[in-house]
Amino acid sequence: MEPTEQTHKRRVRYSGTHPKKFSEKYKEHNPKKYGDTIEKVISKGSTPAGMHISIMVQEILDFLKIQPGENGLDATLGYGGHTSKMLECLKGSGHITALDVDPIESVKTTERLRNLGYGEDVLTVKHINFANIDEVAAEQGKFDFVLADLGVSSMQIDNPERGFTYKEEGPLDLRMNPRKGISAAERLKEVNVFELQQMLEDYSDEPYAKEIAREILNRRKRGNAIETTIDLKNAVEAALKMIPEKERKEAVKKTCARTFQALRIDVNREFEVLYQFMDKLPDVLAPGGRVAILTFHSGEDRLVKQAFKEGARAGIYSDVARDVIRPSKEECVRNPRAKSTKMRWAIRAK
Repeated sequence: MEPTEQTHKRRVRYSGTHPKKFSEKYKEHNPKKYGDTIEKVISKGSTPAGMHISIMVQEILDFLKIQPGENGLDATLGYGGHTSKMLECLKGSGHITALDVDPIESVKTTERLRNLGYGEDVLTVKHINFANIDEVAAEQGKFDFVLADLGVSSMQIDNPERGFTYKEEGPLDLRMNPRKGISAAERLKEVNVFELQQMLEDYSDEPYAKEIAREILNRRKRGNAIETTIDLKNAVEAALKMIPEKERKEAVKKTCARTFQALRIDVNREFEVLYQFMDKLPDVLAPGGRVAILTFHSGEDRLVKQAFKEGARAGIYSDVARDVIRPSKEECVRNPRAKSTKMRWAIRAK
C-alpha cells in the first residue's frame, strides 16, 4: 500500500502584525516549534495562549522529597507541568496516577507526557473528579505523595470558547467539564436574586454583590438573559455605575474577576468537591505520606487549613504547615498568575 501524500495545512490568516484571537495564535499552540518566541512572552511576565506555567514547582518538590519506587497522585493534572517534574524524580521506578475532569485539555496533556516517554508503566491518567480519590486508591493503592493544584489552568482561561474570562467574547460556560452539568449562563437563568447575592459574597467576598445580583435579575426580567462573557461584563459595568468614572475601570476589572470566580466555583461545585477530597485524603495516604495543596483564594485556603489543623489535633497527621508558603517575588514577576497562590502541606502519621 502506497503512503498517502500529506497535504500542507495553511495557517489561519489574521489582520494586523500580530494575531489577536486565540485561534490565530499559531506560535503559542506549537511551543516546541517556536521556543524562542514562547520564552520571550514568558520573560515579559505573560503566559503564552494555550499554555500553562506551573507554579511553585521547586517548593513542591522540596517538600514532597519524591523517591524512586514511590506511588504518587497528581489530583489535578492540568497542563502536566507538575506531573512531569514529579515523574523525573521517580527516575523510571514507581508510578503516578493523574486525575482531570477536563475532557479537552486532559487528552492534549496525556499526549504530551506520552511523547516525553512516560508510558502506562509509570503514568496512569484518569478522567475522574478528585472528590473520588477513594475509588482511585482502591485501584492504585495508597499514595506516598499527593499534589493538588486547585487553580484554573491558563489553557482554560485563554480559550474564549470555555467562557472563563471577561476579556474576550465567548459563551458563558465556566465548566471544567463542558459535557456535564449546566453552564454559568444556564445557572443565571434559574437563580434568584438572594441566592446570587449569597453566591457572590460566599465564593469571592464580592463587596458589590447586591448591586450585581439586582442588575442581572433585572436584565433577565426584561428578556436580556446573560448568555456570553461580555453580557456578564456589561452587567457588572452597569451595576457599578455609581462609582466615580476615574475609579470605575479598575473596579470593574476586579469585580469581573471576582464575579467569574464565584460563578465558576458554583457551577463546578468546587467547595463541595474540595470538602470531599479533604475528608477522604487521610485514608488514601500511606503511613508517612506527604500531601501538598496549592490554593488560590481565601475560601479554599481556609478549608484546607482547617482540615489539616483538625487532622493534626486528631493525630491523623504527624505534622502540618504552620504558615502558608508563597511563591518567590521572582516567580511572581515571571508569572503574575502565581501572585495569589498559597501552599499548605501535611504528613500522614505512621
